[in-house]
Amino acid sequence: MLVLFETPAGYAIFKLLDESKLSEINDLYQEFNTPEGASAVVKLKNFIKFEDTTEALAATTAAIEGKISKPLKKALKKYVSKDIQDQLLVGDAKLGSAIKEKFDLQCVANSNVQELLRCIRSQMDSLLAGLPKKEMTAMALGLAHSLSRYKLKFSPDKIDTMIVQAQCLLDDLDKELNNYIMRCREWYGWHFPELGKIITDNTLFVKIVKLIGTRDNASKTDLSDILPEDLEEKVKEAAEISMGTEISDDDILNIQNLCDEIISITDYRTHLTDYLKARMMAMAPNLTVLIGEHIGARLIAHAGSLMNLAKQPASTVQIFGAEKALFRALKTKKDTPKYGLIYHAQLVGQCSTKNKGKMSRMLAAKAALATRMDAFGEDVSFELGAGHKVKLENKLRLLEEGNLRRISGTGKAKAKFEKYHSKSEVFQYPVAADSTLERKKPLKREHSPEPETSTKMIKLEDGANDVSPKKTKKEKIKEEPTEEPAEPTSEKKKKKKKKSLDASQADTTVENDEVDGPTPKSEKKKKKKKSIVEE
Repeated sequence: MLVLFETPAGYAIFKLLDESKLSEINDLYQEFNTPEGASAVVKLKNFIKFEDTTEALAATTAAIEGKISKPLKKALKKYVSKDIQDQLLVGDAKLGSAIKEKFDLQCVANSNVQELLRCIRSQMDSLLAGLPKKEMTAMALGLAHSLSRYKLKFSPDKIDTMIVQAQCLLDDLDKELNNYIMRCREWYGWHFPELGKIITDNTLFVKIVKLIGTRDNASKTDLSDILPEDLEEKVKEAAEISMGTEISDDDILNIQNLCDEIISITDYRTHLTDYLKARMMAMAPNLTVLIGEHIGARLIAHAGSLMNLAKQPASTVQIFGAEKALFRALKTKKDTPKYGLIYHAQLVGQCSTKNKGKMSRMLAAKAALATRMDAFGEDVSFELGAGHKVKLENKLRLLEEGNLRRISGTGKAKAKFEKYHSKSEVFQYPVAADSTLERKKPLKREHSPEPETSTKMIKLEDGANDVSPKKTKKEKIKEEPTEEPAEPTSEKKKKKKKKSLDASQADTTVENDEVDGPTPKSEKKKKKKKSIVEE
């Protein structure tokens, strides 16, 4: 059983003399207390020394990535393949899998092997007798410096710095371009003010000013390469009847120099945008696909680096750029902001005003996941960001249509939102309304007189008084005397007594009817006639 041991000076291949020691790993350190005990456990078979620091750095970087370097390939072919061994003890599992694929050797990498390598490292000076200690120290120091310089050269923080600087330069270029274009429009507007109203695009305006110079040259200049025919005719007609002032050749020369500067800055801006997009796709592809290269670069610049952005929660990513508004809201106890830099993303811009807060929250959550994948993942592609973007677009469609179905959590809310779009409706004019003939007034229907309500009298047996019919409110008001306003309570008491008496009398009639038995219909009719005659 062979052991592969890596040192700053080269690769050492040891032979394990007693394989049972590998199982008794707890007491192994006692065997390596002395050089004699260490030489009794393992024996140096061969040592492959690095020629210089460059070769050592290449071998170290290959070992970090789990690949086989050239010196290691030669050593394994020369010393290991000849002696067909059962197993090869390796410290790194990735390197072991690469050796297994290349040489068909069974490699072992576990905690017992790590403990054995640790014991070998403690007695490395005695086991590697042919290598002086000073040379080993110098090689270790040189390799450490080279490796740190290599990592700094290709560190992600360094690439983040390039993205941050490019985005800040883009913002500065936009401000300068706006100032230059405003100055050019105002300056040339004194000579040809009509051109600014006809041409609204800034780059076209600058190119036309550079080509025609003074407005007198407009009719002679060919603008077909820049403008369509209708706009070209309008410009030439406006130049003939322009109300602007006359300027000298020196003035127009300086204006054209300003136009050259604006065109060059615009070209450089497009080049810088392409550079930033390529950098963002290489550094953070998922974040770029999800929210765009400009918003992603602004978020990285605001956080300081991609690693710092990946450590932030989604709620912090949502309000990045709105810190002043957040602390002002907390201080005044008002509503906190719903979005910051993420407001300028395409998905948030497509929403209506009601749904911007919801979409910014969902987009910030997906952006936080995409950033972590870009920062900590290996062999990163943009598939995660593209999948999240498709899901968010579907949810946006559901929100805008009004079918809100389980957007977050487990709540089942169904809300109907009005769509903000105009409906084209065509109304036809009624031609019959143009008639000049007089219309006959419709006859009013004569309502039949209301039948008089028949008063039902209940004749009580055993000499009970007859109950008078109910009176309306108006009749009651007329009958009430106006001279006695001081005793309203007594009248109310009397009414209550009357009602109670009437109720008791009605109960007695019902009881008598139950005792006497049911009366025929003819007798009821006779009783009704008698009551009417008596009235």
